[in-house]
Amino acid sequence: MRRIVAWLSDLRVAIVLLFLIALASAIGTAIPQGDAPRSYVEAYTTRPWLGLLHGEQVLQLQLDHVYSSVWFLSLLAWLGLALILCSWRRQWPALQAARRWIDYRTPRQLSKLTIAESLSCADSTSALQAFSSVLSQRGWRLERKENRFAARKGTAGRVGPLLVHTGLILLMLGAVWGVLAGNRLERFLAPGRTLDLLSRNGDSQVSILLEAFQVDRDPAGRAEQFRSQLHLEENGNSIDREISVNHPLRHRGITIYQADWSLAAITLQIGRSPQLQLPLRSFPELGEQVWGLVLPTRPDGTEPVFLSVENEKGPINIFDTDGSLLTLLSPGGPAVDVKGLPMRVNSVLPASGLLLKRDPGVPLVYLGFAVMLVGGGLSLIATRQLWAIASEGQLHVGGLCNRNLTAFAKELPSLIRETALANQQG
Repeated sequence: MRRIVAWLSDLRVAIVLLFLIALASAIGTAIPQGDAPRSYVEAYTTRPWLGLLHGEQVLQLQLDHVYSSVWFLSLLAWLGLALILCSWRRQWPALQAARRWIDYRTPRQLSKLTIAESLSCADSTSALQAFSSVLSQRGWRLERKENRFAARKGTAGRVGPLLVHTGLILLMLGAVWGVLAGNRLERFLAPGRTLDLLSRNGDSQVSILLEAFQVDRDPAGRAEQFRSQLHLEENGNSIDREISVNHPLRHRGITIYQADWSLAAITLQIGRSPQLQLPLRSFPELGEQVWGLVLPTRPDGTEPVFLSVENEKGPINIFDTDGSLLTLLSPGGPAVDVKGLPMRVNSVLPASGLLLKRDPGVPLVYLGFAVMLVGGGLSLIATRQLWAIASEGQLHVGGLCNRNLTAFAKELPSLIRETALANQQG
């Protein structure tokens, strides 16, 4: 049993686990997560992922949902167990040892320490007292005995590794909680439309109304920023907020991100007809951002034309059945004759792509990061221990340090010189 515990808490095992988790995270970034199983089969049938895995194999290995897969959660649990065992077997005993006073009684014991110095003096007892005063002024804690004392400084540094391990465990627990209990919803919403979020009982929890949507473009017409004016209703209380890319809205555990944009509908008039609002759909085979619709020009549905548009400002391209360009229309512009029919486009209605995420593990993740930062800062503090013994006209000093031993080796002679000076003045 001890061998198993020792193996589980081995640093090399933890490093391998961290590497595997990082590799799995990279795979989860490279392969789209959470799509329909059919999409993976279609995407990797002719072109296997990395030339190795077909769609069925991606599904069998749970690579379509890496972060909630059994093997990924097992890696996290294993790493958490390794951190707990390491803290219990190494870091906690190290902290206890740093807080425990060790009483060295003879100069021979001090000579075996990492750093040892001796100071010749006429009155070793006075020199011992002067040395203790110097250390006290420098913030050292002392435990005095007859003709000797022990001193220590930076014990908080031993708490640092424990806090780092605790923070990592909290972070992993928060991430797992968020994956297993969180929700994710992505919707395109046109201005004036409402999205109702329901509770588990089927009651309306939050109602989100998109009041307005705006796409900020550069002089070349490229989209730079998306802005949505939202109105939230909940139990009679309302909130009006604007969200944009990198500026989400957080409300009662739900985070609303401005994720994307689309074109929802086109409003046009054909001849003397009333204004018609017709839905647009995406045509990825024609381009990354191309929307359009097929519109018949005769009452019997014959002689259709294809309308395509790339942004809400137009222009609208009108193509014949043979793919030839018939004409261009501008939103709000004059009517143009299309196969004998005057056609006018009033406006193109954009839609806001909203991403709603509910992640109950976020507070725990933030807490884990905070604990890790505090622990990392404390870990930089060197834990130092000193012992001094007055004996036969000499002051014997020995010390230990867990990090930056060179600096401590330089500091100790300066402390002894300061002690000699103070002893002479006294």
